[in-house]
Amino acid sequence: MNIFFNKQLLKSTNEIIFSKDEAKHIIKVLRKNIGDEIMVTNGEGLQWNGSISSIDIKSVKARKLNATLIPKTKENIHIAISLIKSTSRMEWFIEKATEIGVNEITPITCFNSERKSLNFKRCQKIMISAMKQSKRVFIPKLNPIISIKEFLELESGDSDIYIAHCHDLERKLVNQLELINSKVKIMIGPEGDFSIDEINFSISKGAIPISLGLNRLRTETAGILAVNNFIIQKHILNSDY
Repeated sequence: MNIFFNKQLLKSTNEIIFSKDEAKHIIKVLRKNIGDEIMVTNGEGLQWNGSISSIDIKSVKARKLNATLIPKTKENIHIAISLIKSTSRMEWFIEKATEIGVNEITPITCFNSERKSLNFKRCQKIMISAMKQSKRVFIPKLNPIISIKEFLELESGDSDIYIAHCHDLERKLVNQLELINSKVKIMIGPEGDFSIDEINFSISKGAIPISLGLNRLRTETAGILAVNNFIIQKHILNSDY
């Protein structure tokens, strides 16, 4: 079943009127008819199921069948990733991170970062599209850009912090970690890597240095590889595998 997005959607909402563009997609692409079921989310865990009650050229209406608020799990993956020079590659990372279930993304600036800005409006659209494509009901929280120092000064709560780097320093291989805490923060640097000073400062703030393997990876590839490893470890921790 295709999923649609409505930011204003509430559990108590009894009827939805889809926009002209969405109506066109429902009629022309999905070829839905009156009586067909449809799913809508607000990106905050609400799964609203309805039945199409009316169709015309400009609008589609759906009446509620049921609505369920999916609770957030205790697990949380928060990735702090250096801004990438290529906008398309940064957007690719945000799309894929949404699809695989990252909870929070913080773009950071580092000594070797080559970009200082990000089109947040466009990124929000990308996350919504990725959420719908992967049939999720949560959109990751996309935080404002901050420096690596500012990120490390934030209250970490009960999260463990990991920093991935390529320097010839002591590190733990990511797929050999014994993950105990299901709440993690992962730091991924620019393609010029974190500086030694940034690594040392991170360690002083409690970050655990990790390696993603022998190969030197693009920033966005490193981000997805790291997240995927932690998701697998999280499932093992909770006996999902």
